[in-house]
Amino acid sequence: MRRVAVTGVGAVSACGLGAEALWRATLEGRSGVREVLFPAMRRQQVTRAAKLPEGLLASLMEGSKPRFQDPVSVLALAAAREAVEQAGLGPDDFGSRCAVVWGTGFGGAPTLNAGYHQFISDPGGRFDPMTVPKVMANAPASWIGMAYGATGPTYCISTACASATQAIGLGTQLIRGGLADRCIVGGAESPLVDAQFQAWESLHVMSATECRPFSAGRDGMMLGEGAGVVVLESAEAARERGAHPLAEVAGYGATSDAADLLRPDVAGAAACMRQALADAGIEPSAIGYVNAHGTGTVANDMTEAEAIRSAFGPASERLLVSSTKPVHGHALGAAGALEFIVTLFALREQTAPPTLNFTAADPRVGIEPVPHRPRIFSAEAALTNSFAFGGVNASLVLTQA
Repeated sequence: MRRVAVTGVGAVSACGLGAEALWRATLEGRSGVREVLFPAMRRQQVTRAAKLPEGLLASLMEGSKPRFQDPVSVLALAAAREAVEQAGLGPDDFGSRCAVVWGTGFGGAPTLNAGYHQFISDPGGRFDPMTVPKVMANAPASWIGMAYGATGPTYCISTACASATQAIGLGTQLIRGGLADRCIVGGAESPLVDAQFQAWESLHVMSATECRPFSAGRDGMMLGEGAGVVVLESAEAARERGAHPLAEVAGYGATSDAADLLRPDVAGAAACMRQALADAGIEPSAIGYVNAHGTGTVANDMTEAEAIRSAFGPASERLLVSSTKPVHGHALGAAGALEFIVTLFALREQTAPPTLNFTAADPRVGIEPVPHRPRIFSAEAALTNSFAFGGVNASLVLTQA
């Protein structure tokens, strides 16, 4: 079975443009959560989200094709440019041996939202003829493929908050199985539009104050937006062109709870982590850091903590765990890619980032995350989790290159 190397990463997030900006903000505890107001929402109760810095999207749109591209595709292309450049890929490195595997939960939400508003105000008016190709979930994947001439297989995964993590996992499997030599993988989401925001608000899972994963008094998540891209290659392909791997994807686990559409299940999450560890061929004690799904909702955090204890056993006592969602927000289909990048940096620098806004341990949780300040660790491997609505679980194990 072929080993899978990570040779490039790229990100656009509430922390700014670039993977380094995401990591530094996460490491230093600088949150990208800011005020977000929607005049069309008459009773907006949640007024904060992890929104891109002022002017960033506008500057990215200037170099795009707004007639044909929703912002979600623009974010994807911006992150892809950074990842491809870091990987040092040239025109001859794509073609039929390069796949694109993409994750998104909602697709082109801004275009769809604008179309609904227009239809309600002027049902007989002229509609944007490019609405469908801008909205379709696979648009970012296709734009990335066209940008680099990647004519290998293209897949679009939409499994809610596990989308990007499963995209990375599937890309890993394509390379392991010899169906591709390299894959451009990741996810993007642009959900901060009024109708979608109100839909999330109606679920009563968002905090009106602060996202406090695993903390006593936690009361919900913060939505976020952005994109994360990872370049995966077979170790042989990377070596042949003289690339320097940043890390390796050693294990992938994917399970389904088949229990409840919204409520997470301990058994499914624990089985997912065990599967990723077994796939990597390592013991739980080899993991030094876990980037938790850690949404800050009461049910999710309790379930994930119990699942970690179940999957890691005695090793959970010394395990460093943190959630970085208070920094970059819960970017839904893109969350797994952003958190994969954070986990990669954490492994390379042997430093676990803190969990912002932690106030006090919740005895019902039983796991206290890394609070307030980073923690140094020494380990060859790290793990990242994504547990989604629909009972979809995904975990990835990274090892040092």
